[in-house]
Amino acid sequence: MNKKYKNFLSVLLRWIILATVIGAAVGSFTSFLLNMNDFLGDGIRDNHSWIIYFLPIGGVVVGYMYMKLGKDTIGNDAAKGNNLIIDAIHHKANVLIRMGPIVYLGTFITVLFGGSTGREGAAIQMGGSIAEAVNKYLKMNIMDKRIFLMSGISAGFGAAFGTPITGAVFGMEMVSVGKLKYEAFVACITASFIGHYIAIAVWNIEHETFIIKSVPDITVMSFAKVMIASVIFSLLSVLYCQLRHGIQNLSEKYFNKNHMLRAFIGGTVIVLFTLIIGTEEYNGRSLDMLEQSFQESVPPFAFFAKLIFTAVTLGSGFVGGEAIPLFFMGATLGNSLSSSLMDLPMSFLAALGLVATFCGGANTPIAAFLLGIEMFDGKGVEFFFVACFISYICSGHHGLWPSQKIYEPKSKLHDLVDGETIDEVESKTIK
Repeated sequence: MNKKYKNFLSVLLRWIILATVIGAAVGSFTSFLLNMNDFLGDGIRDNHSWIIYFLPIGGVVVGYMYMKLGKDTIGNDAAKGNNLIIDAIHHKANVLIRMGPIVYLGTFITVLFGGSTGREGAAIQMGGSIAEAVNKYLKMNIMDKRIFLMSGISAGFGAAFGTPITGAVFGMEMVSVGKLKYEAFVACITASFIGHYIAIAVWNIEHETFIIKSVPDITVMSFAKVMIASVIFSLLSVLYCQLRHGIQNLSEKYFNKNHMLRAFIGGTVIVLFTLIIGTEEYNGRSLDMLEQSFQESVPPFAFFAKLIFTAVTLGSGFVGGEAIPLFFMGATLGNSLSSSLMDLPMSFLAALGLVATFCGGANTPIAAFLLGIEMFDGKGVEFFFVACFISYICSGHHGLWPSQKIYEPKSKLHDLVDGETIDEVESKTIK
């Protein structure tokens, strides 16, 4: 056999084998994450409402872990979360192997005491930590290191939501705006499917299901309504991202990056907000109301309450994830729009809001579109396609992860330098 083809097959086999190892490990750890979140959130906190008063103390513990254990001697900081993984893929930083255990403990504390958070951040960061362990143990070259970090992202997302196709693409699309990292396709799809299979077949994970009861007919009017709604959902994602990062930047500035004090104050604010509105429906993951938004009317400003709770929780130093909160915001806003402004089926508009709001925040239109297909069994696929790309374009150069590189501007109206990050673009805008 030709030497070139032997080398190709050798590399391909190495990617598949190691991605399988990463997928199996991440799938198992993600299953543990999901089960523990259910136990802590549904099994303990929901039955003991007084636990919310200990959220500020929980914040001190989370902050202490990141201050004492989250940094290495050359400046890599686990407190950057998903941004540290993105920086590592772009050769700007190194992922800390201990990042995964730290974010898991931090997520458990956040969920137990009632901080508003999700799950995918913890799953992705554990995936990055496991991939980094493989890279260091086997002394991988730079190209393989990047690929396996992306495969860790894919495995974490696919296992966390039961969406292996979405997970595969998400790992390639998350790190850059306007560019898909096709070189990682084999490793990402392998890790995502293995992680998903391990979660459901080995650990018997049952993911949440959301059902679209009816889809509007394909007409000019229905598409026009979907397009208007998609713009609204994109603006919601921008509002969340800007508020969340604004709170983080201000709290880091005024508390001199003292994560313990930041989280204590943030936890105290969440406790006060909870007492003021008189309900704990916006603490934790809020899965009950998320599911309700597909079946019956929810409070008209539920999306805004969740936005505030999540922005304060994660902006002040608690951890977990932002996908579930974005799902909630989009679905509940869609629920409200269906009953007030738009003559579209409630469950359909809730689903559209879930996907489009996530898309605007994550800057991953292809992954978000695939998420809509996998999560809703392919119903309304034409509408989801339009919604994702409108939300992606209208959200501008903002997003959940400031470290995302912008390889192509979303519009020719923007004069950007190739390779700038979202953080750099936003900093220039402020100036």
